[in-house]
Amino acid sequence: MKHVTISIIAFIVLLFFVISTHAFEDRIVAVVNNEAITLSELDEAVEAFLNVVTRSQPSVKREDIIEEARKASLNKLIDGVLLKQEASRLKIVISDQEISRTMNDMLVRRNISFDEFSESLKKEGMTLDDYKKEISQYLLTRKIVEKTIRYKIAVSDEEIGDYYGNHRNQYEGKEANRVQQILIVKPKGADQETVSALREKAETILKRLIEGEPFEALAVQYSQGPAAQAGGDLGFLEKGMMYPEVDEEVFRLKKGEMGGVVESPIGFHIIKVLDKRGAGVKPIEEVREEIIGRISEEKIEEKFQEWFKKLREKSHIDIRL
Repeated sequence: MKHVTISIIAFIVLLFFVISTHAFEDRIVAVVNNEAITLSELDEAVEAFLNVVTRSQPSVKREDIIEEARKASLNKLIDGVLLKQEASRLKIVISDQEISRTMNDMLVRRNISFDEFSESLKKEGMTLDDYKKEISQYLLTRKIVEKTIRYKIAVSDEEIGDYYGNHRNQYEGKEANRVQQILIVKPKGADQETVSALREKAETILKRLIEGEPFEALAVQYSQGPAAQAGGDLGFLEKGMMYPEVDEEVFRLKKGEMGGVVESPIGFHIIKVLDKRGAGVKPIEEVREEIIGRISEEKIEEKFQEWFKKLREKSHIDIRL
């Protein structure tokens, strides 16, 4: 009986030690408006930070930047919590579909496959989940901006003229076409039967377009590419910005003309050319909306930084490192 009692006491002491050690390892390092950030979360963020820095700058030693990494990572975690709290207050939600759509748009713009992108993430010391978290925070920020800042921004004719005069070298464009697109994406590793079914789907959409259905409506309904919700209008694209097969089709078509179904590594494209422009300095009328967009984004960034500074100042942030 004595041996049994000793065994039980030893087990309780061991259990207490394990629980205490775990509690210490996962202690709270910061509180943001009553929401905790734990040491394990910080350690994970620091590791990701160090991986990115040391892979991009091999000469940098981890021990030399550990304190900087901890400070930067904790601030980023705090900022993320603040953004999520503000998004919750504004009833903003980011869906998995939005994240996937944003990733697909990025792959099309960068003209790379999913496998190539995954490989580039590994080289940068990031995982796909890390990148999805970055996208989620970006989308949260953008939606917060839309609700709180963008509608207050105005750009005057004088500002447009000054910007154009100071940046004329930026408007010496190449030949470019304004492109409208419907994209049916091929899943990674799709078998031939799936690919054939997707091609048939694209051909059916093309037939409906030829029969007179609006391109914009079918783009909103079926396209999985960039600007789908805007009727598939990608704006002006210069030569070489798209997959070679798509690029060839875009610059083969005349203004107002629609092509056939074109297959690229990422899927099936239906292209319509809305407008064309040649090389040379673009007149201010042609780039007016682009300039308004650039000036607006500069103003929005400035206002957002002011807004976020005030958000931090009025929030309760208790750092316990």
